[in-house]
Amino acid sequence: MRLILIRHGQTKSNVDLALDTAFPGAPLDETGLAQAEALVEAIAHEPIDALYCSTLTRAQQTAAPLAKARGLQAVIADGIQEIAAGVEEMNTDWQAYVDMLNSWSPTNLDVGLEGGETAREFMTRFTNAVAAMEQAGDERVALVSHGAALRVWAISQDPIGFHLAPPLKNTEWIVLNGSTQTGWKIERWGSTYQIDPE
Repeated sequence: MRLILIRHGQTKSNVDLALDTAFPGAPLDETGLAQAEALVEAIAHEPIDALYCSTLTRAQQTAAPLAKARGLQAVIADGIQEIAAGVEEMNTDWQAYVDMLNSWSPTNLDVGLEGGETAREFMTRFTNAVAAMEQAGDERVALVSHGAALRVWAISQDPIGFHLAPPLKNTEWIVLNGSTQTGWKIERWGSTYQIDPE
């Protein structure tokens, strides 16, 4: 399967640098709505058979113009929402959250912020959601999700190194090829970073 992981458009929380991970989350601001419209043309070269979005408002708003342009239904998928920040929710100091994400590894899966979730919990629910998309039988799937969730999950599938991977800007995307059974390879990261699939 070809899997396109799209980050949502800009929100006021993004501008304010507020750690906004809880349901339903901030809606897109005017810039974000324009980014969602521009995404239609930006990703026009990518065939998409099925489109999913997270349970958070901003992901659904980002997916809507793309769904309309492609004649697809944007299916809301529980499991691909942002990594929960727990007690750090809406904090403008991201250090504790980032330190937690950076600490996650195959030998450190059960660490999480108070009221948040652990690496094991996040990885299980995101991977299960992708596996369900695979089982639907579509060959080219796009999903609209969130910055930390997409970066952490993608890197866990093809460990190029968290600190080597550039940030994913609003409405940029990651492309992976493969499956949950055979593994995934990253082909593209954002608008300028191309990774040789070989």
